This record gives sequence, C-alpha cells and structure tokens, in this order.
Amino acid sequence: MKYTKAEARKRRHYRVRTKVSGTSAKPRLNVFKSNTYFYAQIIDDTNGVTLVSSSSIKMGLKSGCNIEAAKAVAKDIAEKAKAKKIENVVFDRGGYLFHGKVKAFADTAKENGLKF
Repeated sequence: MKYTKAEARKRRHYRVRTKVSGTSAKPRLNVFKSNTYFYAQIIDDTNGVTLVSSSSIKMGLKSGCNIEAAKAVAKDIAEKAKAKKIENVVFDRGGYLFHGKVKAFADTAKENGLKF
C-alpha cells in the first residue's frame, strides 16, 4: 500500500511519539513545518502544558519556512528556554526526516544551549 507524503509523516510521527515523551525535568521540543512557516514548542506532556513556543510567523520573517527561518526559530526558542531555566529537552522531530530544515534547527538549538 502506497501512502501519501502527509500520511507517511503522520505514521512516522506516531511511531516517534510512542517512544518520546516530555516530563517536567526534561520537556519535549516539538517541531512542525508548513509550506509557509516553521514552528517549535517546548511541551511538558505530564501536565499537558506548552512551556515555550516560537514560530517564524511570530518573528515576522518574510521567508517563513527555509533553513534560515529554522535557524532563527531555534535561536529564539533556545533564548526563551534559557529565560525559563530549561536546559535539557527531548527532541521530537515531528515525523520529519532528520535532514535539511529539521537538522539545521536541531544543530542551532544545540549551539545556543539546549541539550538533547
């Protein structure tokens, strides 16, 4: 059976989410990318609360979903996490393959102080 791109991503994301869960001590860093924007959230799954969020739309980037936007969002979310004293996170790639924008996001977040 052949799956569409969106169905395949949802299946991968479901597989990842069975293994990855955020706690108060180590929340989950989630990524989502649309055709136009790049989003990231740090979530505490035990309490069901979003602790920190950032997106290219909030930052007002004209080129909303490219590698540069992903790096800018990563830098922004890392700074917000530091302000809330969040250092260790679990990375949830959202079912996306770990290359391109997602890899650039992860690398920049690591460079700016997040550990995963």
